[in-house]
Amino acid sequence: MNNNIAIDGPAGAGKSTIAKRAAKELGYIYVDTGSMYRAMALYFVRDGISGDDEQAVSEACEYIDISIEYVDGEQVVLLNGENVNSLIRTEQIGKMTSDTSKYKTVRKKLLDIQRGLAVRNNVIMDGRDIGTCVLPDAKTKIYLTASAEKRAERRYKELSEKGVSCEIDQIKKDIIARDEQDMNRAIAPLRQAEDAVYLDTSDMTIDEVVKEIIKIHLR
Repeated sequence: MNNNIAIDGPAGAGKSTIAKRAAKELGYIYVDTGSMYRAMALYFVRDGISGDDEQAVSEACEYIDISIEYVDGEQVVLLNGENVNSLIRTEQIGKMTSDTSKYKTVRKKLLDIQRGLAVRNNVIMDGRDIGTCVLPDAKTKIYLTASAEKRAERRYKELSEKGVSCEIDQIKKDIIARDEQDMNRAIAPLRQAEDAVYLDTSDMTIDEVVKEIIKIHLR
């Protein structure tokens, strides 16, 4: 019986930050599934493929190899052998990810990799459909969310600190649009698993959220 933790939630809810911190404290491996989808999206963008062209996206999947390595405890995502960690966090890649992660071929490509990691290790895995689809037998399931306003504020701060020019109103519109798309896609839509704990982080610090998740997990 594994001790895996599945964390789901909408864009900008802080899933990656929280999951990384909790994994470190528990001595688990953190698996950022979103980075895998972002790596695939990077390939589509580089290849000039439209996110609306499901056939072209599906055909391109044949030429994509996504793998994960851990260097000094940090997850490194490899796209056809290239470390793409620093290239996959742009707004353009985020939009392409949302457009293409709904396709069955894309999801199937990554599902076996994700499940294999969870079989071999105690993991904390975050994404949109971890508790409902990828790891339905996870010991602990968390649905992590926050208000659209708070998520936009966090994203604006993150981008501004990186020197990226952005507008908070546009970020909020993009977040709301992505929520709509993620929650209403035909395959593995974003939703709270029946046995997941709902956790609204709007008024919580990172430390408070991490502490609460670990407390839930160790009950």
